[in-house]
Amino acid sequence: MIHGIINVYKEAGYTSFDVVAKLRGILKQKKIGHTGTLDPAAEGVLPVCLGNGTKLCELLTDKTKEYEAVLLLGKTTDTQDTTGAVLSERTVDCTEEEVRTAIMSFVGAYEQIPPMYSALKIDGKRLYELARDGKTVERKGRRIEIYEIEICSVQLPRVTYRVRCSKGTYIRTLCQDIGEKLGCGGCMEHLLRTRSGSYGIDDSLTLREIEEARDQDRLEAIVQPLESAFDYPKLTVRPEGKKKIDNGNPMGAELFFETGQCAPSSGQRYWVYDAQGELAAIYIYNEQTRLFMPDKMFPRIP
Repeated sequence: MIHGIINVYKEAGYTSFDVVAKLRGILKQKKIGHTGTLDPAAEGVLPVCLGNGTKLCELLTDKTKEYEAVLLLGKTTDTQDTTGAVLSERTVDCTEEEVRTAIMSFVGAYEQIPPMYSALKIDGKRLYELARDGKTVERKGRRIEIYEIEICSVQLPRVTYRVRCSKGTYIRTLCQDIGEKLGCGGCMEHLLRTRSGSYGIDDSLTLREIEEARDQDRLEAIVQPLESAFDYPKLTVRPEGKKKIDNGNPMGAELFFETGQCAPSSGQRYWVYDAQGELAAIYIYNEQTRLFMPDKMFPRIP
């Protein structure tokens, strides 16, 4: 079994689940998971976890994302992008300065209402399933944060911009909210994810390129180690700590080599290696108990 992370370039037309299914066929293994959905029409970075790497999916989903989006003003749709049914069309009579001001006003934190066409669940049903049945339900706003927006070009009714944002941000909804603020409506015409956490678009690979690497026996060259996901400090267990690390037990600093150099702080995660230098786990330091507590264990899976 392969353990690690592949930085996949998701092409338009595929769902994130499609990518996982294709990779299962290419790599001939079942233990694969993605790190946050991209709409079928969207393209770009989709880190995919393999083997023990699947234990990092939740942590990777929480990482900051970066996108390049095209906003189409003057049109609203039921999906908040140009793939949906048109709900309204209005004349765009705002100035470029007004557009720029409206877009930049979204930098910071705000309560964003998730779209009906999304994978979020309410009462056990995904919102997009309800939407396809013609139902609309009340959704609570979720606090998200827009860290940075760079406006690349304004050629009304289209605006291209780059955005760096927190987890849970819907760029489709951001486009609609900008259009609403301008009074003319808006929807997303194109979306490219350029970064997810530490994985950027320049190093991403299409499914075809991954398949070619497999055929050329180069998979080791394209699968990144688990440690590529996070810049955690590293600790190595002393031989006398073998039983505790094997059983996933809490451990004191005396069972690690050179913990003093790391200056343990409460809540800090650490990559933990066994005495043979193999990655064994992620531990979190608890200042109150002065113990390193197990967070993610990486058993030796053949």
